[in-house]
Amino acid sequence: MDSHKRILGILYIISGAFQIIGMIFLSTIISIIMHFIFTQPDVEAVWFMEWIVPLIRVISVAVVLFFSIPSIVGGWGILNGKPWALTLLLVMGCFKLFSFPIGTALGIYTIWVYAEDRRPVPAP
Repeated sequence: MDSHKRILGILYIISGAFQIIGMIFLSTIISIIMHFIFTQPDVEAVWFMEWIVPLIRVISVAVVLFFSIPSIVGGWGILNGKPWALTLLLVMGCFKLFSFPIGTALGIYTIWVYAEDRRPVPAP
């Protein structure tokens, strides 16, 4: 079971890192696009560009960080044998179930590892 926990920890660290890298990439692309849009703004679009777009960016960054940082922390914790890490990864795995197809597979694998870890060992 320790090998499955190790694999799970590595997968969650990779998943969280990819989420953060994707957020940085998309934020950069949006900044570049917004630069070109701001060069020829419409009078009605100025308010939208100055207030709504940055608000949407802040909310999206917060949501991505809300899900990626616990994934990295949980992966690090399970690799170091922390008892709380598997429970944290179970919660994150339940959220990942909605992210089809890779997140769903990772969520199912997380639930399976958690269930196998909590299964009572039969007496010989």
